Amino acid sequence: MPNINQTNAKNAKNDEFYTQYADIEKEINAYLEFNPNVFRGKTILLPCDDPEWSNFTKYFAQKFESFGLKKLISTSFAVDSKNYKKGYKPTAFETSNPQFDKTKTTKNGKIFTLSHDKTGDHKVNVDDLEWHYLTGDGDFRSDEIKKLRDESDIIITNPPFSLFREFLAWVVEADKKFVIIGSKNAIAYKEVFPLIENNKMWVGTTSFNKDLLFISPEEIDSSQKPSTATRTVDGIVYLRSPSVWFTNLDHGRRHQPLPLMTMADNLKYSKHKEIKGKKSYDKYDNYDAIEVPFTDAIPSDYDGVMGVPISFLDKYSPEQFEILGNTQRGCHDKVPDTKKYDDYWEVKPNGKKTGSSGGKTNENPNLRGNDGKKNYFVNKKGRVIQSVYQRIFIRHRKSTK
Repeated sequence: MPNINQTNAKNAKNDEFYTQYADIEKEINAYLEFNPNVFRGKTILLPCDDPEWSNFTKYFAQKFESFGLKKLISTSFAVDSKNYKKGYKPTAFETSNPQFDKTKTTKNGKIFTLSHDKTGDHKVNVDDLEWHYLTGDGDFRSDEIKKLRDESDIIITNPPFSLFREFLAWVVEADKKFVIIGSKNAIAYKEVFPLIENNKMWVGTTSFNKDLLFISPEEIDSSQKPSTATRTVDGIVYLRSPSVWFTNLDHGRRHQPLPLMTMADNLKYSKHKEIKGKKSYDKYDNYDAIEVPFTDAIPSDYDGVMGVPISFLDKYSPEQFEILGNTQRGCHDKVPDTKKYDDYWEVKPNGKKTGSSGGKTNENPNLRGNDGKKNYFVNKKGRVIQSVYQRIFIRHRKSTK
């Protein structure tokens, strides 16, 4: 489950948060709206799960018949193999079952499967889930879980953020369809961005402007002061995370062209003060591209290269735009950088040097000048440049003039 604290990606506790049912339902509905038969006849694997109360397992078990699933498989990671074990107790569901084994309850993972009517009520739903202990601890990298991966058609889960790179590679090497949650920061990973650039993976339908709220595995005392990133309801902690869905299942939103104004109209009417009233869009000091700080400010009639925020990806239509690269992931083939800053040094807004050289901003998108709000870089001649945030380089597929 996701690592909410992005600066402590390997903190064990922070890999133990669970996805809300409503978030799963909203995302999955988008794929069904585009293709009502997307799951029909398919085997779905939910690894990195906690089947006894997981909302992923609950959701797909309840929708088994309406989706036309062939089989549902859900696996969990053994408690003793986790770094975070605080307060663990086997559930009554497990202990009341004849197959309960004290020697396996914490050492072995569990597997839940659903494929047929077990209860005899002529329905296939959550009441028909069958379970047993896995031979091993349920690690997705084990041969036991790899075999389940190879058996499945679609992999859907919320993997540990600290293992996101490895998990994605595990899915991709098996050439499977998938819907998984990851940090927005993962977009820049060298294992991730090439998949996006080559249209082998894209973001889901949940907006970049909305962070997901995950459920913590432990309650807190009502007298405790929660973090500003949390929300507490009836003692249950919900923690906010800048996360998105990643997938290679198609959905309708990614084929909707983004409505845009011309460059002239943006400069005259844009709602953004950074654009409205200017004579032209800023051009990078070290790339042959213009700076477009807001997705809705992309000019419809500009045929050159544009640098846009990563939030562009949830509005990206591959029929409308071509992705050329990422400034923090290398883009030299299609958009080479034209300048280095090794003879510059970094300066704080108050004018004091930081001690760092300008080389740290090489390959970042840089603009001439200093806005007075953040650190900048200067050379011996007094030439000043300032980095902007990570940018994705794009251009129109065809002229929209």
